[in-house]
Amino acid sequence: HGLARVRDGFPISIRLLREMHECLLRGVRGQHRLPGELRSSPVWIGGSTLNDAVFVPPPPHEMQVALSDLERFLHEDSLPLLVQLAIAHYQFEVIHPFLDGNGRIGRLLIPLLLTVRGALPQPLLYLSAYFEQYRSEYYDHLLITSQSGDLMPWLAFFLRGVRRQARDSEERTVRLVELQHDLRSELLDEGRPNSVIRLAEQLFSVPVVTTARVESMIGVTRPTAQAAIDALVEREVLVETTGRERNRVYEAPAIFEAVYGAVDVAESSVPPQLPPGLV
Repeated sequence: HGLARVRDGFPISIRLLREMHECLLRGVRGQHRLPGELRSSPVWIGGSTLNDAVFVPPPPHEMQVALSDLERFLHEDSLPLLVQLAIAHYQFEVIHPFLDGNGRIGRLLIPLLLTVRGALPQPLLYLSAYFEQYRSEYYDHLLITSQSGDLMPWLAFFLRGVRRQARDSEERTVRLVELQHDLRSELLDEGRPNSVIRLAEQLFSVPVVTTARVESMIGVTRPTAQAAIDALVEREVLVETTGRERNRVYEAPAIFEAVYGAVDVAESSVPPQLPPGLV
């Protein structure tokens, strides 16, 4: 939703983040936490009451001012983009403008801004896995920065995550490209019908299909669609997942493995280089 809106000319703004928040929480966990609405009451993080909280975000009246400052900051270009992103993510998380879903919106802001600013053609860089793997360190850095005002440890942590996840995304992309190339070459060598080759290529966009879906995807009759599916089932490119005789669903396990399987991304011993003016 966010990417479609900005590509239509809508600016990255608090209003856009509210729209994204509404989409995120509509009909899923957190719907009772006012989807799309900024909080109007105090919140706290850690502890059981406001008095023993680990961190207390700004109250609603101060939150509005902080959000206005954040919105202006998102449109500045005086800092390197990744540094700006790290600071913007930190600011959003400590402002904590929603009752629920702040972390998810804060993480979505990263690939959205990278794409809008032309650093990525598509929003393919996600730091969620890195933040989750180093969850304790992530929250420690946010808290320490809010207490000390020292951004350097947080920036180093954030930039290390960008480097790690960029390598992760690159490895997964290489896997997919190689898998697609090898599969197409093998099907051509086997003299498979055009319908089978077209279906195999479409699976890299839609890795879960039904006969009706394939019929529509590659523009063939129902029998031809089923024959193409059967050919790929025979080669174990597709696997039927329901066990039913009718309304069957097929998925491509090798594609899922390429996208979601473990990736060995070696940690670099070289720390991220911070811009000289920030050190």
